[in-house]
Amino acid sequence: MNGADLLARTLLDEGVDTCFANPGTSEMHFVAALDRHPQMRCVLCLAEGVVTGAADGFARMVGRPAVTLLHLGPGLSNGGANLHNARRARSPVVNVVGDHASYHLALDAPLTSDLDGIARPFSDRVLRLAPGDDVAAMTRDAVRSSRSGPGVTTMILPADVAWSEAASPVPATPSAPERRGCDAAGLAAAIELLGNGDGRTAIFLGGAALRADMLALAGDIAAATGAGLWCETACARIERGAGRIPIRRLPYPVDMARDAMADYAAIVLIGARAPVAFFAYPGKPGRILPAGCTTLDLAGPTEDVAGALNGLASALVRDRTPPAVPALPDAPGGTARLTSDAVARIVARRMPEQAVISDESITSAPGFFGYSQGAAPHDYMALTGGAIGQGIPVATGAAVAAPGRKVITLQADGSAMYSLQGLWTQAREALDVVTVIFSNRSYRILQHELRNVGATAAGPSANRMMSLADPALDWVALARGMGVEAARADTVAAFDDLFRSAMARPGPFLIEADTTAD
Repeated sequence: MNGADLLARTLLDEGVDTCFANPGTSEMHFVAALDRHPQMRCVLCLAEGVVTGAADGFARMVGRPAVTLLHLGPGLSNGGANLHNARRARSPVVNVVGDHASYHLALDAPLTSDLDGIARPFSDRVLRLAPGDDVAAMTRDAVRSSRSGPGVTTMILPADVAWSEAASPVPATPSAPERRGCDAAGLAAAIELLGNGDGRTAIFLGGAALRADMLALAGDIAAATGAGLWCETACARIERGAGRIPIRRLPYPVDMARDAMADYAAIVLIGARAPVAFFAYPGKPGRILPAGCTTLDLAGPTEDVAGALNGLASALVRDRTPPAVPALPDAPGGTARLTSDAVARIVARRMPEQAVISDESITSAPGFFGYSQGAAPHDYMALTGGAIGQGIPVATGAAVAAPGRKVITLQADGSAMYSLQGLWTQAREALDVVTVIFSNRSYRILQHELRNVGATAAGPSANRMMSLADPALDWVALARGMGVEAARADTVAAFDDLFRSAMARPGPFLIEADTTAD
């Protein structure tokens, strides 16, 4: 048994059975080892950003890590943006990154880089194997570290460690991630804040607190106390829809976010951090909460949110409150030109039960979250770290993790170009993903931000940097080139027909929604 075999075997022993890969020469022994361990599902991705984004989407759905296989420093760098998003989503991910043989590094070959330095900004922990190390023990450590954070652990595998003989592993005792218990003093303070019933306290949720059972507790607490119930803008995953507790999502624009929080005198954080603006804007504060607002961090993102919510419910809730079922939006129809709002309404009405939404629509579908609260029960995943190019890869990983569930990607056209190679993986793996491209042919978010930061009026040079119209992207042709069937719609009726048809058939499909009429 060589080091690569032992690595593969230990990953499987730790429950890691899916590998998203884009390997190179230094990883060939690990590729061969994976071939000898068919229990590991290996999914080839044509770009490293798809590899890392798919691992993120997989982890969000199942709560355990997939492993990525990346090639040296440049490969890890190419995957860095979606590792940034995975860290912000608090997704457990284990990166295996090949490196030159340890004795070859001194020669400074063309692909030599500061791999450890490249890994650190995108990783919660970095481990480097060396000749003679206990490969099994370090692999177990990497997986358990990723789960306990949860977070991104990068393990660097030099080629000579992979090909050298390794000792047989010692059976390990399975372990579950530990979570710090809810602090009694903090719980008492939260009960006092919420118990006054003045309606000026908000409960602000993130992470595991956004699962349906936890939301049910939070909804009962809010109903019993009159507290506001909010979640993070960049939420990794929410279980929502008809029969589940409605929750308000903090708006992205800083002025809207501050207005939403303006009347609260206290906020109780459960699974979330205190909200801040995505960017600094001239003359505007970076903190969203009003001055003097009491902030109580009852349970952080890696702590015992279930204990916190159960403790509050035991003290404050006397009767269960059935969730209200918001009405679905009207179904637009006819031959009117297609708009992004019409797309959002149709998707909310037509998506099936247990659909999974990967939303990177950016500015194109701000109404979808509200429209879909009364939709069929579903999971919703947002862009977490702000690094664009997440939507298609996260949908790809989610479809691998949740076979039998329809995955729907709401995707802005500009950010889709960062990772469109994910469509090829969807075709190869026959994944049940429907991608809706909002084709407005611009970086519309930048047009908004130009105004928000108070920059001078845009001239020809600035406008060209925010336009995708010359030449226009042909998403039908691009999808077909990746092996995915596709069609275009420019009227409400045409989109409705295409989307209904896509919901009724399995496999990948792309709809280019021409929303230039917006």
